[in-house]
Parts: sequence; structure tokens; C-alpha cells
Amino acid sequence: MEMIFLQTAIVLGATGGTGAVITEELIRRGVATIAFGRSRSKLERLAAQLGSPKHLTLFTGDAYRPQDIAAAAEGADVLFHCANVPYNEMVDKLIPLGESVMEAADQRRLKIVAVDGIYPYGRRQMEKVTEEHPKQPHTRKGQTRLAFEQMIFDDRWGHVQRMIVRLPDYYGPTANEASYLGATLAAIAAGKPAFFIGNMKVPREYVYLPDAAKMIVELASRNDTYGQNWNIPGAGIISGREIVRLARKASGITKPVVPLGKMSLSLLGMFNPVMKEIVEMLYLTEEPLTLSGEKYKRRIGPIPATDFEKGITETIHTLMNRG
Repeated sequence: MEMIFLQTAIVLGATGGTGAVITEELIRRGVATIAFGRSRSKLERLAAQLGSPKHLTLFTGDAYRPQDIAAAAEGADVLFHCANVPYNEMVDKLIPLGESVMEAADQRRLKIVAVDGIYPYGRRQMEKVTEEHPKQPHTRKGQTRLAFEQMIFDDRWGHVQRMIVRLPDYYGPTANEASYLGATLAAIAAGKPAFFIGNMKVPREYVYLPDAAKMIVELASRNDTYGQNWNIPGAGIISGREIVRLARKASGITKPVVPLGKMSLSLLGMFNPVMKEIVEMLYLTEEPLTLSGEKYKRRIGPIPATDFEKGITETIHTLMNRG
């Protein structure tokens, strides 16, 4: 497989869960990295956490403005699109944000790696979901995410090489409260009562974000990985009960963790628009979908897979130290 010389990368949404860990992986590899975000203070905090490396540049801008992205991306080879929209605004804002990113990437003739999830697959139709799994989403969010994929691969962006990397639910020190598990682990680390979204008995797939970042940057560093989808699998499956047990063990604190099902989320949704929006995705906590990593193994090599005890312990300890 042909490697490219990745000299300079720009990460949109660099202070978010996936953006921060991809920025960290790029810095670790010595790649000159432009961290792009809306908040200067959050970008500065990220830089401080990474040891303020000389090959990290901070750029404040609005990802809905292609000219902001194009200005920041001067001299870059690859753009990592990790910017996201609030869960309750996904249907209205995901495509306009993506079009802004693609317009800038087309103008600068960049390679682009779009980080996305598993919603477009719809209900599971194979034991381990390969990149060939039919995309038949039955939820509004799944349909919006599929339209996002179609927009990314649209012929109108003639100067862009692109790929989409698909992650299952994720966790890790950078996973913010916008992720299902991020809020749960943050509350346990802070010694507070926590919520757990969905079924706690059914084992599901989660990927540890530092593992995901290694795979994503590896894919971005090769020429013949573009023009396609890539699944980024986790280290297996685990139940919510086991996650909570490991997190409590790591924190040394035991406070209640309350599972939130359809009824509780609907009630909370009367006051919190994000909770209301989660209801339609609860099927994934009852009928989990597990990604196949066969394509990655065949084309790239072994999958980095930190076991859950180590990953959860590292996450809790990092959060407690920051706390």
C-alpha cells in the first residue's frame, strides 16, 4: 500500500472528542497540525494539554464559512472533518456544515477524512457489519447521515480526494459530554450520580478514541484508501453494567448510575431537546451493531485494540486528574 508524505494537516472541530485525539495523534507523529475551532480558550487548553508543541498552530474560525476554513488550510495536505453539530440540530445543520467544508477543501485541493458514525447502516443485517452492509436507515438521523455521505462523494467536488471513517459509540479522555458514554464516565470520575443511556444488560461495541485516532491517521497517510468508506472497530463488546463496574473500580467511588430508557428520555425531553432526540436511536442499545475490521486488517494491518479495563481506567484517571 502506497504511503503519502503527510506534512501538514488541519483538524476541524479540534477541541471535540474525535478532533482532540486525532490532533494528539498527528502531533505524536510529528505532523505539522492546524487545530481549527470556534473557541480560542478551548484551543489554548488543548495546546497546553499537548505540551504546547511548536508544530501545532491554532486557528479560530467558523466552519460554516468556507473562507475561514480555506484561510486556515493554506499549505495543508489533509483535512480531518471532526466538526459536529448539536444532536438536536443534526437534521437542519449537518449538510450545510459539510458543504462548507467540502467547498473549502475543493478550493484548496485537499484530501479530506470525514469522521462519521454507524447511523446510515440502519438495522443490523449481518453479524459483523462490513463496509458493504446495505445502508437502509429507518431514522431521521440515519437518513440525514446517509445524505451527508452522498454529499461528501458528490461529483461537484472535483478537486477533492475523500474518505469517510465510521466509528461505533466511543469513549476516552477526550470524549465530551456529547457522546453517550462520555457524560457517564465524567460523572463517575467526578464522584457524582450518573445516567447511562439505553440498555445496561446488552453488550455493545465501543471504540477507545486513542485507538480510533491511530487507525484514522494511518488511513489518511495512504494514497489508495481514499474514495471509500472505512469501518473503525472497537476492542469487542461490553455491557453497561460492566463499564460501570470498571469505572467505579478505577475511581474508587460508588455513586448511583441510573439507566435511561424510552420513557425517562421522553420525560427529560420535555425540558432537554437533546434527550428527546436520543429516543429514536435507542434501537441500537437493544439490537447492537458491531463493525467488522476485516477490510482494515487486510489492507492496513493489525487493529489497535486497548482492552476495556485498561481504556476505562486510563479515561477515569485522566478525568480525575483534570477535574
